[in-house]
Amino acid sequence: MFDKMKQLMEMKKQAEVLKKQLDAATVEVTKSRGIKIRISGSQHFQSIEIEPELLKPENKARFEQDLLTGLNAAIGESQKIAAAKMKDIMPGMPGF
Repeated sequence: MFDKMKQLMEMKKQAEVLKKQLDAATVEVTKSRGIKIRISGSQHFQSIEIEPELLKPENKARFEQDLLTGLNAAIGESQKIAAAKMKDIMPGMPGF
């Protein structure tokens, strides 16, 4: 039983280290035309920059699609970082 408690405490420490690493990691996505998105490894959006041309009413549909594409790309890149860091910290865990 003591070994199980020790393992749980070690996993908790590893999770805290992982959280700090993900909070510090930043991904910047500029795949969308005129939109730049920054997101942390823990999936908190830090900034979104939009070219003024996209904010014109006649560009509404394009802007909405580009923003959606950019957000999804940013989240995907953030998830890749998280998976890589989890693999480094918790080798041998199923799914990593």
